Amino acid sequence: MSSSTSNTSDEFRKRVYTKFGDAGETSLLYGGRVSKNGLNTEAYGITDEAVSAMGLARAMTSNPKVNDLLRQLQRDLFTIAAELATDPDKYELFQQHFKPVTAEMVTSLEETIDSLEEEFEMPKVFILPGGSQASAAIDLARCVIRTAERRVVAMAEADVLTNGLIMAYLNRLGDLLFVLARYEDRDIPIERAT
Repeated sequence: MSSSTSNTSDEFRKRVYTKFGDAGETSLLYGGRVSKNGLNTEAYGITDEAVSAMGLARAMTSNPKVNDLLRQLQRDLFTIAAELATDPDKYELFQQHFKPVTAEMVTSLEETIDSLEEEFEMPKVFILPGGSQASAAIDLARCVIRTAERRVVAMAEADVLTNGLIMAYLNRLGDLLFVLARYEDRDIPIERAT
């Protein structure tokens, strides 16, 4: 493509790469630079991994109810990642654009767990993940969520977590994903871990 024209749309195209992170730092949502190895960067990065793991599970399930639930959880996690990627000094800006995690969101997860458990009997033994591709992907997402939860706890212990309800949400989400994986495989024999 010739570069002789000065007003092409390519000039205004935003590139995926910026090179700003080449030195090991990244930008927060409303400004500020932090280490890519920082507590909040780890927490929102792992939350993003969970979103992708849930996407894998959605691609593998044939159950519309499971698909819809995972989609909603992915959307919630995008907001949580944004909350974790916001400097505490800029938290009011976050609140102007997004709804932070609330106690009602945690309660909603509990209600979903209770509702699912009414539809089938939870196994009373340790289960070897992998009964189906979809349940294995849900179990993988659960493990990623537990990692994110540990990073958020580290943020709380370092006194850099703005909203403590994120810990409760992630804890409950891990529980929900455990139940959801069992729900996905409710009609097939389980494989005991021991």
